[in-house]
Amino acid sequence: MSDLTIARSVKLSPIVDVAERLGVSPDEIEPYGRYAAKLPLWLSAPDAPRRGKLILVSAMTPTPAGEGKTTATIGLTDALNRIGRRAVAVLREPSLGPVFGLKGGATGGGRAQVAPMDFINLHFTGDFAAVTAAHNLLAAVVDNDLHQRKSTHGLDLTSVRWKRVLDVNDRALRQIVVGLGGRTNGLPRESGFDITAASEVMAAMCLCDSLAHLKEKLGGIFVGRTQDKRPLYARDFNVHGAMTALLRDALKPNLAQTLEGNPAIIHLGPFANIAQGTNSVIATRAGLRLSDYVVTEAGFGFDLGGEKFLHIKCRTSGLAPAVVVLVATVRGLKYQGGAALEALHEPDLAALERGFDNLEKHLENVRRFGLEPVVAINRFTSDTSAELDWVQARCTAMGTASAISEAWAYGGAGAETLAHEVVAAVERATGHWQPLYALTDPIERKIETVATHIYGASDVRFLSKARADLRLIAELGLTQLPICIAKTQKSFSDDPTRLGRPRDFTLTIREVEIAAGAGFVIPIAGDLVRMPGLPAVPASERIDIDAEGNITGLS
Repeated sequence: MSDLTIARSVKLSPIVDVAERLGVSPDEIEPYGRYAAKLPLWLSAPDAPRRGKLILVSAMTPTPAGEGKTTATIGLTDALNRIGRRAVAVLREPSLGPVFGLKGGATGGGRAQVAPMDFINLHFTGDFAAVTAAHNLLAAVVDNDLHQRKSTHGLDLTSVRWKRVLDVNDRALRQIVVGLGGRTNGLPRESGFDITAASEVMAAMCLCDSLAHLKEKLGGIFVGRTQDKRPLYARDFNVHGAMTALLRDALKPNLAQTLEGNPAIIHLGPFANIAQGTNSVIATRAGLRLSDYVVTEAGFGFDLGGEKFLHIKCRTSGLAPAVVVLVATVRGLKYQGGAALEALHEPDLAALERGFDNLEKHLENVRRFGLEPVVAINRFTSDTSAELDWVQARCTAMGTASAISEAWAYGGAGAETLAHEVVAAVERATGHWQPLYALTDPIERKIETVATHIYGASDVRFLSKARADLRLIAELGLTQLPICIAKTQKSFSDDPTRLGRPRDFTLTIREVEIAAGAGFVIPIAGDLVRMPGLPAVPASERIDIDAEGNITGLS
């Protein structure tokens, strides 16, 4: 059966019952239909008591289709509840870009899903639409300022860095010219679109504590400079209040459920290859207040989402994971070992052994932060016993706990062994982790630290545009911000074709974007773009709806 068919075969609990399982009364939630609701912000106050242990789920470098990290996260949550632990999944919201593109939705798969699957994958409670509106409001105000030529600002149109966003993959919008058609349509200038998941507004929401904190962060968004080089921020255009008003309800985390009726908090969703790749601090704090275990994920491999989860999210919020679960698959290891995509279902121990270097590097990276990993081997139907046994034996030889997860096929029952391993790891954990760079380090050194220690690069090359951006960052007094490197998710390097564990490579930084409101800077490596394109056969061609409103084709 398809994921959508499986999801619809399950009778869901009313959302008020799910909330009550968390200890939240019906009059404290704001229902969105029968099966989703907004949770109140007071649950996430920075000084609110937290009783839960935080479990971070990350992964090896993925194949183009992914390794089932969300499926493993949901399955582990269900399994923890099955063995008597009070657990909640805290996840990111799906973006319409992947839903209609190549990767598909982000609600898990098989028997390990959050539901209602079609509702969550298509708009959900409107959070992404609110982010899009708030982001584009600032863009409209900036262009209006240029059109009106307000003397109080004197904005230099060549310095404006603020683009627009859209939650659909559309490569034709990456670089555009706005303001064409005569004086009444504004001043012509080059601009473009990013995808909503890459918006600084999204990033700021994920790292704020409250509405007041969000308003402060939005006010700190760098827009450009005046003719005499004075910096201008969103607060200088008096628009940050209106932006925050648009985001009032979107800032509240969303409550849904797994197919086994366990609570899942789902909130916001920046990508990890072009943003920080984590759900909101507000959602995570709510989970830690309401449960004993919070299972959360960071996007793509540990080199992207995991590193940013620690250096950005944890550093900003004071959160700390007790243990890291690294999701690996036999097919992913064979792919990293050079096996062709169309041959991943065939036994190939030689490719498996070559590809293990990739997982080994991720395990080393987890330990660099002072954390202990547990490997979740996400089983696919084509995996052989010999291949699975080999992977577990290699993990054991490295002193790493591992377990086979069959959550896709059996839900929580298929991940109970993994749950026991994770609980044991949590009970052994010290609860401390160490950052790899100091905030007082120069931006260049921070980049070099991540590039050499996490990616395995031998050195870093800064192009002329990046050098100019670094000078601007220094002029603006932003050198003590953390970094959020944007690079391909397909490789440790900035070259997506270099699989496995590349060595002796140079990481090239093309430019460095400023996200002063969110609280970090974004070095961009290689040819990465912040507005993805659609594949030759997009998933949208499979999605349809009948006369009764039943959606088909979602995956």
